Amino acid sequence: MALMKRVALAPRAVRQLRRVRSVYLGGMVLSLLCLLLQPDRDAGARQTEIVTALLVAFTALFGLTVVQLWRHTRTSHCRTAKSLTPSL
Repeated sequence: MALMKRVALAPRAVRQLRRVRSVYLGGMVLSLLCLLLQPDRDAGARQTEIVTALLVAFTALFGLTVVQLWRHTRTSHCRTAKSLTPSL
């Protein structure tokens, strides 16, 4: 397996990822609520499939966003990452 070079994200990209993370989380919660509170699951099979697909999509996007932000915080050798980490 080839070594992967870690490059820090630009501060603007990090801010955008942090903002969109809450949107994806909200989409996951709403999709899950629609799936659980659907009154008649057998009659609305198409609706159940659509809500399940939305739940999977929002979960995947949220997961990718979290991984991207986690990888960004792990690049301690980069000046951009160092300037974005909170100082204690």
